[in-house]
Amino acid sequence: MKLVQVDHVKKYFPVQKGFSASLFSKQKEYIRAVDDVSFEIERGDVLGLVGESGSGKTTIGRLCVRLLIPTEGKILFDGTDISTLKGHDMRLMRRRFQLTFQDPSSSLNPRMSIGNAIADAMRLQGLNTPKERREKSEQVLERVGLSPAQTFYDRLPHQLSGGQRQRVVFGRAIILRPEFVVTDEPVAMVDVSIKAQILDLMMDLKREFNLTYLFISHDLATARHVCDRIAVMYLGRIVEIADKNRIYENPLHPYSKGLMSAIPVPDPRIKKHAAIPQGEIPSPIHPPPGCRFHPRCLQAFDRCPLEEPELRDIGDDRQVACHLY
Repeated sequence: MKLVQVDHVKKYFPVQKGFSASLFSKQKEYIRAVDDVSFEIERGDVLGLVGESGSGKTTIGRLCVRLLIPTEGKILFDGTDISTLKGHDMRLMRRRFQLTFQDPSSSLNPRMSIGNAIADAMRLQGLNTPKERREKSEQVLERVGLSPAQTFYDRLPHQLSGGQRQRVVFGRAIILRPEFVVTDEPVAMVDVSIKAQILDLMMDLKREFNLTYLFISHDLATARHVCDRIAVMYLGRIVEIADKNRIYENPLHPYSKGLMSAIPVPDPRIKKHAAIPQGEIPSPIHPPPGCRFHPRCLQAFDRCPLEEPELRDIGDDRQVACHLY
């Protein structure tokens, strides 16, 4: 059963120009952060969204929980278009989905204790008494591995380690018992030794609360271990979606091949053929014509700079946006 449906969504941000530039140029320019993206997430699944920095992954995540409103398109959550909800209806809907930010230090109020940070979601929703909110917050602290909860409740964020702050962020996300959680680079800000613990916690919470995840990451090796399906994003568009095993073992899009070839193998005897794209990702203000990847693609041909490929279903539960297929 589909829980989240992203249907031809676009999100453009106007470029802020200086006084002289705006005086002599009346033409408005936009950053095309997300440009006609469609995908679905089944209830209980984990969809990984991967790609280089600047490809639009975080913008997609914020659109999915209505922190941003799409310029065009629809985002359906359990059949309801959340981009049109307002007021009380939107407040009630927010109980059903949450977002964990990439940097827990910047997403936690430095002057608010971590116990109150977790309980604040219940207060904003008008749920429970202050005593009940504290009890539930302590239960969540215990659940995310911050025990004994009484010793952590009144601590401030700077008194915790990076891994402990990440646990607080997950505690704040599950306090309202949501159905869908967007995790934006959940292990990017923690030590390598802590990554496995955070990922184990994330998957334990998924099983316990029957969560559905959108897992945003640039760490392809990590995404393979936690995701059911992978969507590869490049310059505001999705170029390939497939089951994780298929896309890791046999990527089809040239950009996907480049990303997969960059995954390190823990065996010095294995020599991988690197197909890493050369150069930098182009500007999202003036993306290349035709296929956006063609200036960096080793397999580009005459059709690529002239016609933008559509994301097509090529069978075997796989979609690819490439003129080679």
